[in-house]
Amino acid sequence: MKRARRAAPGPLPLLGLLLLGALPGLWTVLLRREAAARREPDPEPRPPPGRWGWGSSPAARGEPGGGGQKTFRALLAVPAAGQEERDGEGRFAAAGLPPPAAAATVSPVERGIFWSRELEALVPPGFAAEEAAAWLSAARAARVASLERGGCGRSSNRLARLSDGSRACVRYGINPEQIQGEALSYHLAGVLGMQERLPPMALALVEARGRQWEPVREELRGSHWAEGAVVSLTRWVDNLTAVVAPAPWGAEAGAGRRLQPLSAGELGGLPPSQLVELVQWSDLILFDYLTANFDRLVSNLFSLQWDPRVMRRATSNLLRAPDGGLVFMDNEAGLVHGYRLLAMWDPYNEPLLRSVCVFREGTARRVAELHRRRSAAAELHRRYRAREPLWARLGFLSERQAELLQARVDFVHRHIAQCRAQAAVL
Repeated sequence: MKRARRAAPGPLPLLGLLLLGALPGLWTVLLRREAAARREPDPEPRPPPGRWGWGSSPAARGEPGGGGQKTFRALLAVPAAGQEERDGEGRFAAAGLPPPAAAATVSPVERGIFWSRELEALVPPGFAAEEAAAWLSAARAARVASLERGGCGRSSNRLARLSDGSRACVRYGINPEQIQGEALSYHLAGVLGMQERLPPMALALVEARGRQWEPVREELRGSHWAEGAVVSLTRWVDNLTAVVAPAPWGAEAGAGRRLQPLSAGELGGLPPSQLVELVQWSDLILFDYLTANFDRLVSNLFSLQWDPRVMRRATSNLLRAPDGGLVFMDNEAGLVHGYRLLAMWDPYNEPLLRSVCVFREGTARRVAELHRRRSAAAELHRRYRAREPLWARLGFLSERQAELLQARVDFVHRHIAQCRAQAAVL
């Protein structure tokens, strides 16, 4: 007797089974689309509060763990809309400065190209000369109580706790010209009248059996520092946060567009907190051109070729104090190292300088004096010798480097004159 064959299911039941199986997937897709439509785009992660940069690991600062060129940085966030202005208002209050509403009537520019005195009076004071001198004196006399890895950039650097309770970043250069560049850049800032924007910095001689380093003799063995090497001690600064470049150096630099000059006509309607920051940026860009420092905004400009959003991210080696003052950090690429690489980096440094046509009058006056006397290297040498006891250990600029410094001072002076002539015909 033959068994009865079970009838094959018809097309309609098969279609029903397929639809039933697909329902969970379709439902998931619909839910995701609805959630995406309702949700605002997630902001990129912002740097955490606290000692960003100096107080974080090299990886957190976007540096390779094993040290190396710091040209490429961690991709950090763009502030939320309106957040930068609100933060600026809070910084004014924290610093005891007039609130933006009270300062809204401040005229930003005088005589076409100079920041007004009223606006300059609102700029946070930075590291006062007396305060810096006191710290430098104490740091040179103090003993190094401990050395810690991390927090100060390259893996070869250390965070030092000094016997007076203060802390300092100890930088050990890959080669001596980096420490020389750091020291010379610090004192050139003094010649230009903008040293208050740089943390106090002194040189120190590594001597394992010397009084200053004797408490950390064992730590020195693990550091692989050469006996007799010159390192820099830079004051540790708490509670610094990342800085994103404002226009015209931020969004304006993307999409293949040329940098547009920052001039008096571009400043109308900006709140005082933004104007105060622009005053400091104008000094920074002029300073970095003179020193040929490629390891700050220039490195971001360089990275535009493969990252069109890089100018909307944190600027290398530039941080902000709680009162809104900018801090020009880690200047070891300046002068000596930077002057060796002019052919590579000046195509970025020169357009950046030309993007500024408003200056602090005091800065412009010092540049004019150095140009008139042709004394840039001589003034730097005089200041360096007078204020750094270990200057001879690293030496000074070569004759060729001194000529380059003067040539760059002359170029800046001509640029300021061109800005003045353009403002006169507007």
